[in-house]
Amino acid sequence: MVKALQWSPGFRIECSIRNNWDRPAYTEWEGETVTYAEVARRIARIHAQLEALGVAHGDRVALVGRNSNGWAITFMGIITYGAVVVPILHEFKTSNICHIVNHSEAKVFYLTQSYWEAITESSVPHVRAFINLRTGVPFYIQGDDSVKIELARIQQRTWEEVTPLSLRYYHGMGDELAEINYTSGTTGFSKGVMQPYRALASNIEFATGVLDLHPGDTVISFLPLAHSYGQAFEFIYCFCRGNHIHFLTRTPSPKIIIEAFAAIKPRIILLVPLIVEKLYRNNILKILNRRGIKLLMKMPIIDKPVLRKFQEALTNLFGNNFIEVIIGGAALNPEVELFLKRIGFRYTVGFGMTECAPIITYASWATHKLYSSGRAVVNMRVKIDNPNPLTGVGEIVMKGDNVTLGYYKNPEQTAASFTPDGWFRSGDLGYLDPEGNLFIKGRSKNMILGPSGQNIYPEEIEALINNQPYVQESLVTQRDGKLIALVVPDMARLDAEGIEGITDEQKERIIAETLEKVNEELPAYSKIATVQLYPEEFEKTPKKSIKRYLYTK
Repeated sequence: MVKALQWSPGFRIECSIRNNWDRPAYTEWEGETVTYAEVARRIARIHAQLEALGVAHGDRVALVGRNSNGWAITFMGIITYGAVVVPILHEFKTSNICHIVNHSEAKVFYLTQSYWEAITESSVPHVRAFINLRTGVPFYIQGDDSVKIELARIQQRTWEEVTPLSLRYYHGMGDELAEINYTSGTTGFSKGVMQPYRALASNIEFATGVLDLHPGDTVISFLPLAHSYGQAFEFIYCFCRGNHIHFLTRTPSPKIIIEAFAAIKPRIILLVPLIVEKLYRNNILKILNRRGIKLLMKMPIIDKPVLRKFQEALTNLFGNNFIEVIIGGAALNPEVELFLKRIGFRYTVGFGMTECAPIITYASWATHKLYSSGRAVVNMRVKIDNPNPLTGVGEIVMKGDNVTLGYYKNPEQTAASFTPDGWFRSGDLGYLDPEGNLFIKGRSKNMILGPSGQNIYPEEIEALINNQPYVQESLVTQRDGKLIALVVPDMARLDAEGIEGITDEQKERIIAETLEKVNEELPAYSKIATVQLYPEEFEKTPKKSIKRYLYTK
C-alpha cells in the first residue's frame, strides 16, 4: 500500500523542484522554456491568487486549454495549494465546459483567451475569477475593489524571494480528494471521476519502479494533459523525476510526431493505438506489401536480416533514444502488434482507465506477452468476475490504491460501479492466463449476441476490416439482427492509386470485395451482412477511441 508523506504528490513535486532548480522543466514546441525555478515562482503566484480569492483546501478550481507551459504550471499550482483540480479537455464544446464548471462548483477558472471569448460570466455565475492560463492576468473578477487591487499587486510581484528552501506545499494523502476528472465516456455526457491523492501517489510509485528515467531526460507530451493517461506518465511522474517535458503544441499528426521524435529524442514514449496504426500504415505497410519483401519475409534464413532492418528503421523513426514505447487507451490492431513483436521492437501494451488514474496492468517490453495487456501493477489486484466456464471470459474488476472514490454527485452510478464486496467494475471483458497476464476481448456494452447466443466482439472484426488496403477505419454494429459494417474509405490511398474519379457505387464495390476477404476469416455467426460507406472519420474520445454510441442507435 502507498506509504505516507514520502509518497504524497505534493511532497514529490516540492522535492523535484528543490533538486532540479536550474534545470529546464517545460518547453513548448519551438517556443518558451521555463526552469524548475521559474515553475516554483509561478506556483507561488497562483497560491497567492487563490488565497486572495478566498479559495480553501478542498475547493474546486477548473482549468481548460491545450497542453502548454501555462497549463502545466497552473495544474501544479492548484494541486500544491490543496484545492481540488478540475482539468477540462480542450476538445469539449463550450456548453459542456460550462456544465462541468457548474457541476463541479469551481470557484476559480483558469482558461485561455479563445475560451474566455466563448464563455460569458453569467453562464457560470458562481465563478469568482476568470484568469488567463498563459499570463496569469485575470480576465474578470467578481467582488469588491480590494480583491482586484490585491490580484493586481500579486501579478506585479517578481517572486524572486522564492528559493529552494522556502517551498512548503500541501501534502495531500489517502482518500482526500485531489482531482475531479470529467471523462467523455462512450455512453453520453461526462461523469466526474473523483481521484484521491492515494491514486495519484500510487501511479507515481508504479512509474518510479518500472520506468528508468533520470533528471534531465527528455519527454514529449502530446496526449491531452486533462486526460489521466498523459497526465500521469507524460507530466506528473516526469516532473517528479526532474525530466525536461516538451509540449507538442500542434495537432499531433503522424508527420508532426515524427518530426518531434527526431528533434527531441524522448526517453519514454506514450502512444494511443490510432497513432501507432497510422505510422504503421504510412511508413511500413506499403513496404511490406511489395512482392519481393513478402517473399523474403517467408524465407527462414533471410527473414531475420529483413526484420532487423525494419526494427532499425522504426526505432530511428521514434528518435532512437527511447527505453520503450507504451501503448494504451484502446485496443491495438493484432496485425500491427504481431509485426512489432516479430521485429523485436521495444513496445508494450498496458491497460488502464480514468477511474484508476489510470494504470491497472502493465509489463515491460522485455516481459510483455503477445496480445496481452500485462499483469496487475503495484498496489492493485485484478480478477475476472463471473467468467464463462468454457472461455474464461468475464468482466475485468479491480481493487487497490489506484481506484476512484466514485463519481462526483452521482451516488447511484458510484454504487452501480462496484461489486457488493468492493471490486470496481471496468465494463471491459477479458481473461487472465495462468501467469496473470490480462487479455482484453472488448467492452461488455459493445458485445453482440449471435443468432444462437454466441458472443461477438465487434472490436475483433473491426481489426480485420481495418487491415484491408482501402479502409481507413470501421465500426461494426447490429441492426435488425444483422451485422453491419460502417466503413470510412482510405481516400488518400484511393487517390494515390488513381481511383479518385470513380463513383460512390464503384467505391462501395471495392470495399465490399475487400470485406469478402474478411468474411472468409470469420465464423458464420459473425460474418458481415452489409457494408455502408461513411463519408467522414468517426467522432472520437480524447484517447482516440470511437464514440460508438453515436453510430449504434
